[in-house]
Amino acid sequence: MLESVTSTALTSALAALSLRQSTIASNIANVNTPNYHAKQVAFESALAKSVADGSGSTAATTTESLEPTNVNGNNVNLDTETLANTSTVLRYQFAAQAMNMPFSAVRAAMKTA
Repeated sequence: MLESVTSTALTSALAALSLRQSTIASNIANVNTPNYHAKQVAFESALAKSVADGSGSTAATTTESLEPTNVNGNNVNLDTETLANTSTVLRYQFAAQAMNMPFSAVRAAMKTA
């Protein structure tokens, strides 16, 4: 139960979402840095493929954004980063709750036994 494809996928998702949060924070911190190009973290398609293959284990990839740059060569869009951060936080919370569910069930079973 605790070593399933689901738990492995959730662990991979939590690690990737954590990396995404750090990357977004770095992008926001460099919003005014000349020639800084925003980074993006992708993992969703690789995770879906690994789950379909029966593994659930995958790693995130970080790439440089290809968005157009401002006059100073920077391409960080604060609105985009803020929305991405909100989405990432919500996904992380959901995955953490899903990861906790089997443990909650075991604890509940142990209390009633």
